[in-house]
Amino acid sequence: MQISSLFNLAFFLAPLFLAWTVGAFSPLTYSKTSLTEATNITKPGCPSKCGNLTVPYPFGIGLNSGCSLNPFFDILCNSSYNPPKAFLRSNGLEVIGINETKIRIRNRVAWGCLSVDPNQDLSGNYSMDLRGTSFSFSNENKLTVVGCDDIGIISSGTPDFDYFSSCVAICSKTQDLTNGSCSGIGCCQASIPKGLQYINGDMFTLNGHEKVQSFNPCGYTFLAEQNRYEFLAPDVNDPSFVDTITENVPLVIDWAIGNRSCSQVGNTNECVGESVCVDSGTEIGGYRCNCSQGYEGNPYLSPGCIDINECHNFACPPNALCINSRGSYKCSCPPGYLTIDTENAFGCIPLPRRKKTGLYAGLLGGLGLFLLLVVTFWLYKVLKKRRIKQMKEALFKRNGGLLLHQQISSHDHVLEKMTIFTVKELEKATDKFNESRILGQGGQGTVYKGMLPDGTIVAVKKSKQVNENHLGEFINEVVILSQINHRNVVRLLGCCLETEVPLLVYEFVPNGSLYDFIHDDTTGFPFSWDLRLRIAAEIANALAYLHYATSIPVFHRDMKSNNILLDEKYRAKLSDFGISRSVAIDQTHFTTKVKGTFGYLDPEYFQTGKFTEKSDVYSFGVVLIELLTRQKPISTSVTDEERSLVTRFLLTMEENQLKTILDPQLIEHDLNEEHCSVAKLAKRCLNLNGKKRPTIREVTMELESIRTSENPSFVESNIQDESFIEMDSLDFSVEG
Repeated sequence: MQISSLFNLAFFLAPLFLAWTVGAFSPLTYSKTSLTEATNITKPGCPSKCGNLTVPYPFGIGLNSGCSLNPFFDILCNSSYNPPKAFLRSNGLEVIGINETKIRIRNRVAWGCLSVDPNQDLSGNYSMDLRGTSFSFSNENKLTVVGCDDIGIISSGTPDFDYFSSCVAICSKTQDLTNGSCSGIGCCQASIPKGLQYINGDMFTLNGHEKVQSFNPCGYTFLAEQNRYEFLAPDVNDPSFVDTITENVPLVIDWAIGNRSCSQVGNTNECVGESVCVDSGTEIGGYRCNCSQGYEGNPYLSPGCIDINECHNFACPPNALCINSRGSYKCSCPPGYLTIDTENAFGCIPLPRRKKTGLYAGLLGGLGLFLLLVVTFWLYKVLKKRRIKQMKEALFKRNGGLLLHQQISSHDHVLEKMTIFTVKELEKATDKFNESRILGQGGQGTVYKGMLPDGTIVAVKKSKQVNENHLGEFINEVVILSQINHRNVVRLLGCCLETEVPLLVYEFVPNGSLYDFIHDDTTGFPFSWDLRLRIAAEIANALAYLHYATSIPVFHRDMKSNNILLDEKYRAKLSDFGISRSVAIDQTHFTTKVKGTFGYLDPEYFQTGKFTEKSDVYSFGVVLIELLTRQKPISTSVTDEERSLVTRFLLTMEENQLKTILDPQLIEHDLNEEHCSVAKLAKRCLNLNGKKRPTIREVTMELESIRTSENPSFVESNIQDESFIEMDSLDFSVEG
């Protein structure tokens, strides 16, 4: 494109942009007149008014007067009222409004009240019959019941159609009632179908209003045009309620001509002068006539619908000329104006004069710069969005997304209940990983407290920067936790792989770790023996579940009090599966690089590199003596020879000096049998020979035996009898 062409384009676009901002354009619109606003409302010589009601053709005032399309459309005008009232000929229903598709009639109410005289029936029902006409009750009506001990019923039992609907309104005191609410407390509403021609309304009480008579002696049911009745609490005790409904809340009737559709009547003579036939849409059939677009008037009377002169309504914008045509109009610009005609708007822009060339050149430069900035910003946003998408895809692969897909394909239910979070969701939940949200830090990463949009409090684990050699540990934790559903194991809610470091989202466990609870004396919460024993049993229960109850046995490999969390009821939950391993059912151990926490590490595993289920048992034994002594596994306040809590504990057991190492809070009076039984169990868990340690299910059974005050030696004496130990005897309390 040449420079001169660009100049000419901008020359016109600049004033166009300015004109748009000041409203020089007008949307293309047209208006439509209703039946009662048309000039030809009735047949010649026929009255158009009955009191305050306008009666348009095909309806007509008078019986057999020839003013209506047929007798069904006759309107009886009763002048004995002041002002006169209009009634349908067929059934005497009072008409209060007529439009192109609906008739609004005065309502009727069924009611029932408490009577002190059992022989006196203080109730009333109603029925309305439109059968034999082309009228039907509209589905814009709602079955409405008002009361505190009432059921309203509407039925339409006819040979051709049997319909029944009910609605119950109850309450026990006026304080239960809410203005504007009609959901069952003091008021209820239900829909009705289209096409009903006969209805019978009845009112029944549930308990005779005996319990609510002081504030609700009566109940009411009626059909109400949608959105015309608004419930108010005083309605349940309003003696004039019936009059209020009949005067202010109409009932709607659909009307149509005959019972045949437009396709059946063909080019009907009833629709005249630029009008079209439209089906009524009810099951009883029938049709109506509508004016075509751009026309107005009464489509049933000659000359029918006439053209709307849109130019009288200022359809065109300023500076434009309006040209009316049949059924439409056209806007054009006079000489000296540029025409801007789009699909939804039209405008006339004054053409510039030569002496204003400098002004428009400046506008051209400004507009060109503006357009350049807009295009540049748009390209920047597009490229940035594409770059972020590519980065997220790369991070997904780097953080083990492909490995996770492989794990999913090899496990049937890995991600059945897990959510894949976006980084935006987790940044919002943790206030962009604010330091004030940090719950704890460890070897595997940092844990933040967060809140999801639904108000759920969660713990978000942000792993440390990892390379491809460590991705297996993260994916391993996702796979293991997604398969575990146990009340004493922290539940995994989801993960995110779109960040520099992978993220895991867990359920939030509010009372911190067992390590902090044991070794922080400032909590002020009493650490009773029963609580310690219950926590020990719950941890053993969780480990036994991992070892024996999962589809593939899982070894935790980092069992320690830091990885045991306490919920709001101080129930123990096992967490941090970053270095856990799944093993085949027939596999007794696996060999790997030694990992774990000093002080909890199995000496046999440390020496051989072979991790077995008994290695988790050893670490659990360390947690047991933490609970007994309230001392840290590795102490910095004693000599090198006495730094190990395990060493000091076993030495006191050999010297029969257990009392010297136990938590003084436990032995305020003296040692008891339970203390000694748990200490002996811990000693067996800490045996340097892994084969001589009990299995975790044996530990679980012995702890349950101690908790229920049974003989602890019962399990110990049967350790060698493998046939006695059955998985059914363990209560794993699996949630699911």
